[in-house]
Amino acid sequence: MPTTAAPLIEVTRIYAEPAAIDLPRGREMAARWPQAEIVPVESHWRIPELHGDEANVRRWVRIKREALVLGVKKSISVRPNGRSADFIAPSTANGCAMACAYCYVPRRKGYSNPITAFTNIEQIMGGVARHVKRQGAKPEPNQCDPHDWVYDIGENSDCSADALLGDNVHDLVDLFAGLPTAKASFATKYVNRDLLDWDPQGRTRVRFSLMPAAMAKLTDIRTTPVPERIAAIDDFVEAGYEVHVNFSPVIVAPGWLDEWRDLFRQLDAAISPATKAQLACEVIMLTHNAALHEVNQGWHPKAEEVLWRPDLQEPKRSENGAINVRYRAATKRRYLDDFLALLAAELPYCRVRYAF
Repeated sequence: MPTTAAPLIEVTRIYAEPAAIDLPRGREMAARWPQAEIVPVESHWRIPELHGDEANVRRWVRIKREALVLGVKKSISVRPNGRSADFIAPSTANGCAMACAYCYVPRRKGYSNPITAFTNIEQIMGGVARHVKRQGAKPEPNQCDPHDWVYDIGENSDCSADALLGDNVHDLVDLFAGLPTAKASFATKYVNRDLLDWDPQGRTRVRFSLMPAAMAKLTDIRTTPVPERIAAIDDFVEAGYEVHVNFSPVIVAPGWLDEWRDLFRQLDAAISPATKAQLACEVIMLTHNAALHEVNQGWHPKAEEVLWRPDLQEPKRSENGAINVRYRAATKRRYLDDFLALLAAELPYCRVRYAF
């Protein structure tokens, strides 16, 4: 099984659209890795040696550590969401340096899918700022936030890891710090303490994803260990971030509720009264995918023993038309109810923003 001994990112090859590396941000990112080979590509979507090649399963983690793709974001549209955020901001990256066995991101480009960073950051930021201005003040509270419009800036990547490559995420945090009616939001499984030196002014919500440590060790490959994520929460609150937690994915396995009880108690013991006063969470039950199951069989079959459970799961068509599998509706409701009852008993101050 892959180890986390090597650095999370150690770029040796940069695949770059010419227009992307010609922009100032592209040149800045390439300059961070002066020894890296520059490989021109026509499109960040079509790089055969990275995407769509089953042989890459054998090099899954190495590609994630050593490859960086630079592209230009073509669509600067903002999409409505309504679950975790009011809106999904145009991505400044897709792909990930981490390798969580259940992650949906590899389904888009296929196989390893390292980070693609978009270098037209000024255009992206301009589109977000104009959208925020058009919304005006938020008229009423909702599950996303009681006061502000919330924009997810990390739908297809982990912003904490993206920040290792360049200043895109920092620029977005600075942007939202100056927008009085909106805040940025992103989920993360990586503790990047460089973010503690930024000045978010309460306008960026960091959602630390948590699950029981043993399950995370099996399925959250190349991520920051869960105890370290918990230990960072107070520091991020003190640095001016709003910090929520994602209890996700919730994976049903023998003893799963006992393991979650232990996690809730670890979290409760670790965080300050100030953190507890602003804490909220999301709860997301596991969704898996047959194609990803087949990929995982080639590099991490042990994880599939808990992720691929035909005895407990049923097909589900997602919003984008893909066929996934989830826990059967009737039993999923029972699992979720049991989880929420345990959460309420152990962390009564932790408001549930949404659960599904």
